[in-house]
Amino acid sequence: MINPHLTFHHFGLAVRRPDEARKFVAGLGYELGGFVFDPAQNVHLQLCTHPQHPAVEIVWPGTAGGPVDKLAQRHASGIVYHLCYETDNLTAALAGLENAGLAAICISPPQPAPLFGGRPVSFYNVVGMGLIEILESPASLIV
Repeated sequence: MINPHLTFHHFGLAVRRPDEARKFVAGLGYELGGFVFDPAQNVHLQLCTHPQHPAVEIVWPGTAGGPVDKLAQRHASGIVYHLCYETDNLTAALAGLENAGLAAICISPPQPAPLFGGRPVSFYNVVGMGLIEILESPASLIV
């Protein structure tokens, strides 16, 4: 079943330190965006875009504990740990997953994301698939 309320946005790559990941994506022709610190998650974030390839978000730990610390420690070379989808309607997107027989367990409810201009993002563990991030589109925020 197709979910019309989810559009692929980027891969999330957890790393200990960003320099090697930056070199890799830059070598593939990616444009490196500015990086920001997200205090709610205690992570640094940098979105890298390419005209033909999927976007890559490089995520590395802040100074205190955060959600990627253990992943970055266990996977010294980095690991793709989430897929991000953009939605025009979060409620309908989640209902679409449920209608497809997929259980999406909320890990982090919607909160403003500094990397995306304060647009809400939420995280879900889709049983049997893994972690997804859902980024709400600007159009979904117009009331």
